[in-house]
Amino acid sequence: MKTVKISALTLAMMGVLATSANAQSTKTNAWEGFYGQVGVGYGSVTPSIPNGTASVPAGFGGLGAPAFTATTSASDVNNLNTAVANIAAGYNFAIDSSWVVGLGVSYDPGASSGATGQLNMKAPAGAPFYGATLDKQTASYQMKNVYSVTVNPGYAIDKDKLAYLMLGYTGATVALSTPAIPYNTVNLTGYTVGLGYKQMVTQSLYMLGEFKYASYGQKTASATAYGAVPISQPVSANGAEVLVGVGYRF
Repeated sequence: MKTVKISALTLAMMGVLATSANAQSTKTNAWEGFYGQVGVGYGSVTPSIPNGTASVPAGFGGLGAPAFTATTSASDVNNLNTAVANIAAGYNFAIDSSWVVGLGVSYDPGASSGATGQLNMKAPAGAPFYGATLDKQTASYQMKNVYSVTVNPGYAIDKDKLAYLMLGYTGATVALSTPAIPYNTVNLTGYTVGLGYKQMVTQSLYMLGEFKYASYGQKTASATAYGAVPISQPVSANGAEVLVGVGYRF
């Protein structure tokens, strides 16, 4: 009886494999279907921090002045350079034997390494401070939760080689803190473009290389310095990422 059960299981497994192989052979394009992949690489982010505002309450810090609005600005801001990890998945729709259009999602888990800059607070030009610099703090920032959703048109050089473009929507969280400002975050969104190449190394496994560029639109980060001074600081960024990895083609 055990022999019969084992034989039945073996036949069922052979049937599944045969069905899968037949589906692979009947595809319009070898790259049609689902895929999943992981990668590692290097990323660089260039922030843009225009002037913002700080609402200083009357008498703050023993200054003996009425309430006023100061100008905040950033200086000596370093680019953020970091190692990255990436997971992605998607589906390629076959157009014909040479072309596919893919839909993909991508996520960089964890947080980047940090970078620093100076956050300055300057008084208005008139009395009583006549444009004096009231405060200067070293700020630390990092990016995390980087994701994207893209359309990926691709050209199948042959059944083992695929070159493709990526165009879509991206988002990320920027976290910032100074000695006077507790840890604070702002979510940025924008667009991403990129290109990539995949090379099969077995019937199902492939190696990949990708380059992606992202441009994040301006958002205003709100925080409170010294527990009493509300700050509104615009933030935007551009970033680039280079990845190598391995994937599975279903």
